Amino acid sequence: MSEGGLNAPVRHPIDWNDPDFYDWDKLNAEMERVFDICHGCRRCFNLCDSFPRLFDLIDESETGELDSVDKADYKPVVDACTLCDMCFMVSCPYVPPHEFNLDFPHLMLRYRAAERRRGKVDRSVDQLTRTDRNGKLAAFAAGACNWASKTDNKLTRPIMEDLAGIHRDAALPEFHGKTFQVSAMESPQPANPEAPAKGRKVAFYATCFVNYNNPQIGESARAVLARNGVETEVVYPSCCGMPQLEQGNIEEVAKAARQVSRELGRWIDAGYDIVALTPSCALMLKFEWPLILPDDPAVKRLSEASFDITEYVVDIAKKEGLAEGLAPLDGGVALHMACHARAQNVGAKAAEMLRLIPESDVKVVERCSGHGGSWGVLEENFETAIKVGRPAARLTAQAGKHYVASECPLAGQHILQGIERLKMENKPQVDRSYHPIELFAKAYGLAG
Repeated sequence: MSEGGLNAPVRHPIDWNDPDFYDWDKLNAEMERVFDICHGCRRCFNLCDSFPRLFDLIDESETGELDSVDKADYKPVVDACTLCDMCFMVSCPYVPPHEFNLDFPHLMLRYRAAERRRGKVDRSVDQLTRTDRNGKLAAFAAGACNWASKTDNKLTRPIMEDLAGIHRDAALPEFHGKTFQVSAMESPQPANPEAPAKGRKVAFYATCFVNYNNPQIGESARAVLARNGVETEVVYPSCCGMPQLEQGNIEEVAKAARQVSRELGRWIDAGYDIVALTPSCALMLKFEWPLILPDDPAVKRLSEASFDITEYVVDIAKKEGLAEGLAPLDGGVALHMACHARAQNVGAKAAEMLRLIPESDVKVVERCSGHGGSWGVLEENFETAIKVGRPAARLTAQAGKHYVASECPLAGQHILQGIERLKMENKPQVDRSYHPIELFAKAYGLAG
């Protein structure tokens, strides 16, 4: 493949069971090879902070080349990577099948995994990523947890910063006493027998965020699919492992992949499609898990049966047609295209879905929010996350729409924080961000 070729990018399996994967000398040699290619290209200079750090490191070195950069100084470059995949999927001309065989995000993952193998683990961040445990514990005292996590709580937030390393100004998701899974069991949603898509069956993979932090996304998805004749069930064996992947804990991700694919496989056997409610989790099911466990048939089967929620609604619209009842949304929508939605390589499905609403007015924002999952709330990263996300915040504010939406709820929340910090007149007053499926439910009159 030549530079600028039109071949689709190819991603190789992650060879995490090979001892060479963790060999420090071989890893540093590969880092040097890849960094030198990036230095000669610099096409990704305006993505995450990894690339400005790398280029500054080289430019400020003795020779102005990579040969005079101490390999110990590679770590800040690695630490700035959020595994958003935008360099690989959107910008890099040297990804496989190009002979340079460059996969920057997975090299950063390898570095973190090697660090972990050497015992270099941030225990506080490790605890922060245990979303299932944290969600179950917080459910017992959701009100108190939400009070303590508010950014204007001058009593608890400085303590959280000191003890857990969470920046005192970083907005955190709320917890709910009743999970999405429990709520769905208590309130069945009968499918509309008159809808064109009647007969479809979906098992929602609830995701840790929707299950514990924002059940309304799930309720909106259930309501929209029920209106369109789809029978739904809610399944949640465990977290997909994305927070652990960010920390290089590949073994834990593999464990989650085996457990979840085994459970969801039973629903596939029963004729259900699998629909994930957040794009990071859909990305894991479709792409990351098969690269970590390429020889696992259950993982492969799940990847082929999985959809993102916006992708699934568009699929209904194209194949059977949507149920009637959609009404315009006054004021328009500024829609942020989440990185992990783009990385699925299925097109701008959230925008496509929202444009199915009559008289739709959708402004798409394709810049990075800067959040990066658990990365963006940490004390050492939050201000950088705000800086990286400033173009997205500015474009969202300039759009002047009534609604702000992102398929990634954390990204949407972070963009609103960025808008608050913008020095511009006539900033829009937006009280919250929405998942696009929430706005679609609103257009159907199914949500407040």
